[in-house]
Amino acid sequence: MTERLYIYDTTLRDGQQTQGVQFSTPEKHRIASMLDELGVDYIEGGWPGANPTDSDFFNEAPKTRARFTAFGMTKRAGRSAENDDVLAEVMNAGTKHVCLVGKTHDFHVETALGIGLEENVENIRASIAYVVAQGREALFDAEHFFDGYKANPAYALTCLKAAHDAGARWGVLCDTNGGTLPHEVYQITKAVIDAGIAGDRIGIHTHNDTENAVACSLAAIDAGARQVQGTLNGLGERCGNANLTTLIPTLLLKEPYASQFETGVSLETLARLTTVSRKLDDILNRVPMRQAAYVGASAFAHKAGLHASAILKDPSTYEHIVPESVGNARIIPMSNQAGQSNLRKRLEDAGIKVKKDDPALGLILDQIKAREAEGYTYDSAQASFELLARRALGQMPEFFEVKRYRVSIERRKNKYNQTVSLSEAVVVLKVDGEKRLSVSESMDETGSDRGPVNALAKALAKDLGRYGEVIADMRLVDFKVRITQGGTEAVTRVIIDSEDAEGRRWSTVGVSANIVDASFDALLDAINWKLLQST
Repeated sequence: MTERLYIYDTTLRDGQQTQGVQFSTPEKHRIASMLDELGVDYIEGGWPGANPTDSDFFNEAPKTRARFTAFGMTKRAGRSAENDDVLAEVMNAGTKHVCLVGKTHDFHVETALGIGLEENVENIRASIAYVVAQGREALFDAEHFFDGYKANPAYALTCLKAAHDAGARWGVLCDTNGGTLPHEVYQITKAVIDAGIAGDRIGIHTHNDTENAVACSLAAIDAGARQVQGTLNGLGERCGNANLTTLIPTLLLKEPYASQFETGVSLETLARLTTVSRKLDDILNRVPMRQAAYVGASAFAHKAGLHASAILKDPSTYEHIVPESVGNARIIPMSNQAGQSNLRKRLEDAGIKVKKDDPALGLILDQIKAREAEGYTYDSAQASFELLARRALGQMPEFFEVKRYRVSIERRKNKYNQTVSLSEAVVVLKVDGEKRLSVSESMDETGSDRGPVNALAKALAKDLGRYGEVIADMRLVDFKVRITQGGTEAVTRVIIDSEDAEGRRWSTVGVSANIVDASFDALLDAINWKLLQST
């Protein structure tokens, strides 16, 4: 017999507390749809009335299978629940599910709220009772519960029981400051249940200030809690919340959780988890974290030659799950640590067939190691690796030839007497035997300078003859620069990430003492790889 475990997502509310994150209403709709398709049980949409975006979102509430939830706080002291205008905004959102946060740490009640302990308990009771009386499912976020329990266990429990007795479906234990450790979470959660509140009425909400949010969530589940809260990609205030892209696959794929619990997320939808994670990063215009568990680009990357050799025989030698189960993929990067096992596997993944005893294998390895000594990295530039290998094997067509290029940068005053910069690039190419000259500026549609690399990219793509249409959907999504040596012999490494309309994403590398040269080489590789895949 399996038990039901409920997954509560607060990306749209607590995740929006992340520094630098501010969702628009259309973005909230996109994320809500992604979450609903994934199969979470609750989607917390935000705090109606707290800001215009949240109010607009609830006015155009998405139709979800998940329980769409409004968030707010318990009534303020000195007024009834019926006459509290802040609580009214939450209730007027019209959701069937309402989550209210209230203090459960005596220190916060007396210091932050400035009211008596009994008055705070009454505020909790009256607020939850009011929500229930309106026919809504009530959830109570017990703020600072773990710190409060450690300081005054009787009072923290009194607050929680007030919400429970008033009809709250869930009492959510919040580690608001994120400093509680897993063994403490287990002990306190178990104590709450032993005190008479059933585990199937208890939720857990953790923050990641000690990098223990996921571990603390699992500890609470082990102790008996049956609702777990978190955010996609671990978004959240300060160090973030419990990361659902880690928690969900752990619950579905790892024992004892996989056998013990049923969630709203199926194994079929779990296979879309990596896509969901990266779509969120795309919405936020953030580069996905490569080292993220389960969904990161490096989560199943095997760099050492010894590892790759074993992976070829049996992937379970160095992988704890099948990458495809979470929508990810195995990667055998190329680096100066690589052996022929890595090389053959990487060539195979690129669709390049090479016999085991082909002398070209040794040549490719020698080139990689020599170039990495110069500052190149093929560990994080798979597309450049493929081009290098194909050239060594005589399998790389020459689509075009760069005869020369020039970049100029001008700094001047505009008509408003403001100092502005402008880059201009000239590129001379030979395509199908015909020489072509293209000129482009770095100015965008807003009149802002986008820099010399932007000017080069525009000039290069401007007149590629019959190849122009092929690269029309290609765009640069990330640009990383690193100085690999110091002093007067400094060498610049540039890695460019590109993507196209088909959802392909690839990385290329360029190295030079001149940052523009390094950028141009990476850009050339990016275009050549795109042409290779599309022609």
